[in-house]
Amino acid sequence: MEWPFLTTLVLLGLGGGFLSGLLGLGGAIFMIPLLLYVPPLLGVGQFDMKQVAAISMVQVLSASLSGLIVHKKNKFVSTSILLIMGSCNAIGNLAGSLASKYTKSDLLLGIFATLAVIAAVVMFIPRREQGKDIPPESVQYNKILAAFVSLAIGSFGGMVGAPGAFIYIPVMIYILNIPTRIVIGSTLGIVFMGAVTGTIGKMATGQIIWPAALALVVGTVPGAQLGGNLSKKINAKYLRLAIAVIIAITGLRMWYQIVTGR
Repeated sequence: MEWPFLTTLVLLGLGGGFLSGLLGLGGAIFMIPLLLYVPPLLGVGQFDMKQVAAISMVQVLSASLSGLIVHKKNKFVSTSILLIMGSCNAIGNLAGSLASKYTKSDLLLGIFATLAVIAAVVMFIPRREQGKDIPPESVQYNKILAAFVSLAIGSFGGMVGAPGAFIYIPVMIYILNIPTRIVIGSTLGIVFMGAVTGTIGKMATGQIIWPAALALVVGTVPGAQLGGNLSKKINAKYLRLAIAVIIAITGLRMWYQIVTGR
């Protein structure tokens, strides 16, 4: 790969990592469209959706781990949620990532875009939190339902190279009734566990372009640390709104590509 292409990927990783740490997203929701559209726009190179799905899985692995460390230190991570939802996500991601080798790129793009639009619509619905300052281990939620939805989200996420943070966040906030700030911190842990098995699946099927993936990681790690430190200083309501807007723009842009071919 040429140096202009690799440099572009490092910068994209820096921006994607920052948003990941700030908003509790693994990063795929904005990294996938950035990888699809920015390199060809700059004339430095181009990926198809299947290549992007594999590369972004590695980026999500590094971004979620880096952001998780910061949120764990700030006491916004629930161990119970990690163990239940994280393990189910990991199983689902492994299955989905293995199946993705036999799935067409256009279908992966359609699945991703559809899930993004649905998640964005849900995020605009007003809600009441359980408690603004409730400790992570005191959060009450339906553990059986949490395990079931995590397995389903992980399976879809493994296929498209996105462990599913952009779907987990609205599900955890609106269905499981978990406070936003704890959702943001805990989701990074769930996504990390899913990204580990998802990356293994992509590696086992030979889908990862390693120079591109490593260039993203170089930018992602410091970006996620910066975003995670800033996240605790911003009102949870505004974080939720920012997540909704980013997810909506991403989903609509992808549907535009599906419909118009551009």
